Amino acid sequence: MQPFRLIGIGLACAYLAACDDKAEVVSPPQQVRAIRASSSEYQPSAEITGEVKARIQSDLSFRVNGRVTERLVDVGLHVHTGQVLARLDDTEERADVEVARAGLESAQAIVKQKTLTFERYEALLRSRSIAQATFDQAEMELRTAQASLEAAEAALATAKDTLSQTELKADADGIITAREVEVGRVVSAAQAAFVLAHEGPRDAVFNVFEAFFLEGRPLANVEVAPIADRELETQATVREISPFIDTRTGTIRIKVALPEDAQWPLGTPVVGEFRSPPRNGIALPAGAIASAMGEAAVWHIDPASRSVSLRKIEVERYRTSDLIVAGGIAPQDLIVTEGGKFLKEGQTVAWEGK
Repeated sequence: MQPFRLIGIGLACAYLAACDDKAEVVSPPQQVRAIRASSSEYQPSAEITGEVKARIQSDLSFRVNGRVTERLVDVGLHVHTGQVLARLDDTEERADVEVARAGLESAQAIVKQKTLTFERYEALLRSRSIAQATFDQAEMELRTAQASLEAAEAALATAKDTLSQTELKADADGIITAREVEVGRVVSAAQAAFVLAHEGPRDAVFNVFEAFFLEGRPLANVEVAPIADRELETQATVREISPFIDTRTGTIRIKVALPEDAQWPLGTPVVGEFRSPPRNGIALPAGAIASAMGEAAVWHIDPASRSVSLRKIEVERYRTSDLIVAGGIAPQDLIVTEGGKFLKEGQTVAWEGK
């Protein structure tokens, strides 16, 4: 009796197992949403911050060495052409002018004396009262005195010019944007003292990362607006792109010419939207992205078998709500966009969507 009981239990277990297998086979397909991939044109863009600068800026510096005795302007002050910005100690230069002036007066006196001698010898030569050699000597001395006079005049002019260089003056109307000197400081010739932003056209200057240029040169039209008030957005034009990369920051400087009606204050923080030439690619919703061993992938549906397979993709660009795919799938492929988190390779699905 015991063997028959064991056989019955075994048959019952086998029946239950068969029922489980049958239940697994008839499990309903996973419900997902899907779309057919399609090629479309897109335009890469990037918003980059910059600041407003004068189109023309000049570094102002003294042309002589000296100690600063007066600083008459500061950053932010509007100045006019010829306005004195700072002065150096000019004691030595004034002394040089006095020495040069004394030398000029001495040379003038010598020329006057040599001129009278020459005129007297000229009259004596006509009456043959002196020899020709004596007259020639007087003429040579007059010419030497005249040359010395010219040298003295040049020396005085040079001394006056050097004295004038102890005053640093603005070379145009504009605004002082930087200052590098202070009273009591000793400066050398050509050392930058002030930066002057000239009045007139203004640029928005941006430092753009090199990676942006991998997609080609940006288009000429740029939308620029102050960060504090985006409603003041205006259309501007790329005026200059630096041919060199800043090795410290890895960026390339772009200057954008602002229209005349966008005379925002110097230093205003702005944001510019730069665009690259249009390109073709496959755009997918952000929800379509999956992972295959840490690499970007999507679930592809085979319409014939209604099963899914995981395909690795090459993402060209991630955007706010979607991504651009450059490889791994083709137009008209059926791609899962929602419900792919719990899918398995080869699983049967039922889908809604295009």
